[in-house]
Amino acid sequence: MLFAQDAVQLQNPLLETGFTASEIQELLSISDLPTPSPNSGLEVSNSNSNSNSNRVIYSVDERKRRRMISNRESARRSRWRKKKHLENLTVQVNQLEIQNRELKKRLGSVLGQCHVLWRENDRLTTEYLGLQARHSDLCQALVVMHDM
Repeated sequence: MLFAQDAVQLQNPLLETGFTASEIQELLSISDLPTPSPNSGLEVSNSNSNSNSNRVIYSVDERKRRRMISNRESARRSRWRKKKHLENLTVQVNQLEIQNRELKKRLGSVLGQCHVLWRENDRLTTEYLGLQARHSDLCQALVVMHDM
């Protein structure tokens, strides 16, 4: 909601617009707007021709000032959102680094177990080949003994 105390007080609004008092009066009579008072930067329109029956009309300087304030607030909110986003990303980076360390640790453990199992597999393969050779020798000896 806009209030009259928010308006900038203008010394001579006629010089700012470049129009004479009669030209302003003519323009205002065409649009059914009230005549601006010389000491106020805004006026309230009571025209029933549109849906806003109590519009507040601001001077050019007041609109610029309000836009500047609005832009500053928007920039402040944008900086705040950027800061929060950066904080969230920092937290996420920290969590991912912890997770990465844990996964590397697990990978190291699994690779260690894999190495142990490869060695065990090599030992068992060697043992199997030895037993197979022994079995073959025993089978040959049995055949020889049976043929006698």
